[in-house]
Amino acid sequence: MSKKNRAPFQVLVFPYCVDMKNRQIQYALFKRADMDVWQGLAGGGDIGENPLEAAKRETLEESGIHENDFFIQMDSKATIPVEYVVGEFLWGSETYVIPEYCFGVKVNEKKIIISKEHTEFTWVGFENAMELLEWDSNKNALWELNARILRSIIQ
Repeated sequence: MSKKNRAPFQVLVFPYCVDMKNRQIQYALFKRADMDVWQGLAGGGDIGENPLEAAKRETLEESGIHENDFFIQMDSKATIPVEYVVGEFLWGSETYVIPEYCFGVKVNEKKIIISKEHTEFTWVGFENAMELLEWDSNKNALWELNARILRSIIQ
């Protein structure tokens, strides 16, 4: 995607799987190639996309997880400085931060095909994921996703 086709928002997606027999949840984390940190899948929206469409596209591009899997849009949101995303004032000199919308995607298989944006991935439980994640916004989103999944398992 060229910078000129970017919409002024980001998405963050955590793939997860649930072993109902053992009531265990695992999350896929990805190590960024450019920063050597662990995070969920992250990327920008294209012009004309809504956040869910962008989340599905980015998930497919960065992990091979098909867009028809079950996505949950979370209440968690963050803002990201524009310079961290595109390195310039792409959306005008008055746009300093853009929103990041957060999602979880339930997968039935742990098969991942990572893109060049990542050097590796891992499936881990909640506590290990919280230790590995770099950014508080990722930790907050993962906490919400974990709480939502646990509530759905109990009901």
